[in-house]
Amino acid sequence: MMQKAKHIPVMLQEVLEYLNPQDGEIYVDATFGNGGYSEAILKSASCKVIAIDRDPTVLPRVQELKNAFGERFDFRQGTFGSIKELINQGINGVVFDIGVSSMQLDQAERGFSFSKDAPLDMRMSCEGETAADIVNNTSEKDLADLIYKYGEERKSRQIAAKIVEYRKKQAISTTKELAEIIYSVIHKTPNAIDPATRTFQALRIAVNNELGELESGLKGALDLCLPKGRIVVVSFHSLEDRIVKTFFRENTGKNVHVSRYRKDVNPQDDGFSLAECSKAIVPSQKELETNIRSRSAKLRYAIKK
Repeated sequence: MMQKAKHIPVMLQEVLEYLNPQDGEIYVDATFGNGGYSEAILKSASCKVIAIDRDPTVLPRVQELKNAFGERFDFRQGTFGSIKELINQGINGVVFDIGVSSMQLDQAERGFSFSKDAPLDMRMSCEGETAADIVNNTSEKDLADLIYKYGEERKSRQIAAKIVEYRKKQAISTTKELAEIIYSVIHKTPNAIDPATRTFQALRIAVNNELGELESGLKGALDLCLPKGRIVVVSFHSLEDRIVKTFFRENTGKNVHVSRYRKDVNPQDDGFSLAECSKAIVPSQKELETNIRSRSAKLRYAIKK
């Protein structure tokens, strides 16, 4: 028997609604994580799902879905930015859930969360350069630019200066060490966002090349999608959402809302690849009350010509 998923997929009902799975079709879950989207898609129609994830720790969950759904479920290990290299067939739709997964946040030893003291790692693939490598080896200017660009942190230069001052004495190796350095620049205040949030976000994005992967993944998904194929993206901060919005707009020539009741589109031959794209869709009030991870989520989707 397949065990119950531990984490609630964000905006699951909206993902199913806008992906609109149909019997006999092929869909890609480009960010498998704990398999919530994959499982729900497979249950919603007699279709096939190909899942992608770079994180080797998801493999036990992959096996659960293989046992439950047999040949209807397939898995490819790798980054979703390499979707075209991992999947060499036409697909009817793809869903992306961008950012760190709940499982990764809950695994303290992965170093994603400043609320848990752990090695400063943050690698989704468990391979390559770590966050500790970046904070200990990057120049002060480049570190400040990185924190500002990816974290949108206004005090990036002061934080970078404190990091460089600290590492002259000893290497920064844990999440707690880095968080305390940040708190020396921005003090904690009740009921406010934790001051370490933006810097940790910036490092995570840099370690995993998340924005570059998103751009590559969107391009690859568009190429793989068959006519009327759907691309659904759930993102969690403005940098990701801006990339998705821009990509959809550039490939439709417009940014208009797609009616949920309109199942077919009749695009004109105007040189664009997408027929239509949606505006940002936010979680329902009910979900906001029951699923804390959904509070910053935005969903956008588009339909290929």
